[in-house]
Amino acid sequence: MGRLKGPAAAGAELTLPTSQISRTIAILRTVVFFLSAIVILALLFPMLVLRLETGPLKRRYFAFLARLLGIRLVMAGAPTKQRPCLFVCNHVSYLDVVALGAIVQAEFVSRADLADWPLFGLMAKAGNTVFIDRRRRATGDARDKMQERIGRHRALIMFPESTSGNGNYLLPFKSALFNVAEAGLDGRAITVQPVSIAYTRMNGMPIGVGWRSFWAWYGDMTLMPHLWSLLQLGRTTIEIEFHDPVAATDFADRKALAAHCHKIIGHGVARLLSGRSA
Repeated sequence: MGRLKGPAAAGAELTLPTSQISRTIAILRTVVFFLSAIVILALLFPMLVLRLETGPLKRRYFAFLARLLGIRLVMAGAPTKQRPCLFVCNHVSYLDVVALGAIVQAEFVSRADLADWPLFGLMAKAGNTVFIDRRRRATGDARDKMQERIGRHRALIMFPESTSGNGNYLLPFKSALFNVAEAGLDGRAITVQPVSIAYTRMNGMPIGVGWRSFWAWYGDMTLMPHLWSLLQLGRTTIEIEFHDPVAATDFADRKALAAHCHKIIGHGVARLLSGRSA
């Protein structure tokens, strides 16, 4: 019997018991993930070169990863079918991409440095991720990249906190990232749908405030140790709530739109974490 260590909270180190079985499961999950990554990369890159639609394949792959990682997805509401569309979601973990990708056929907006990550950067490129520089002076370039992609009648998924949080509350939204919605597209309004995501249960038992750090990846956490401990955990319930879609034209400016999304998403996260899902 071993123990998984988490970040300190309230002055005490958090641990969870593990066994040889959980470590064996983690090894098997890792092997299957790497093998599946090779297969999906071999399929996606030729499809991108030939300009074939990759959305359905990516969604099936994310659904496969969710099953592999023991993720149970619970959804409230429904993703809008209006296009072009910008889905705006709070950010907790790298698992957010798997959970949302299994439900929504859309492309992700990510920080530019992800493109240089070993394997994960390559997979993000194969997934047609939009890489943007989130510094203030690069706002115009980021808007143009997102507008070009969304102009192909695509849907984009954006995390406006610009980083992941601890899963218990939202960080401030970067209103500059809503530039693309404010600008519109050829005189048409871009639909914006707020989305709340929360990690609520492990093996059917509620996840407490302190324990959520085993899933949330934030601050100065190192990726690989965090991922290894997560692979040893049991079945995780991730709840996602899709809120009513809006248009940027309904608001005075992008700051008002960002404030609306932050409020709606924050209330949704609070409901999900308290067990009062919609």
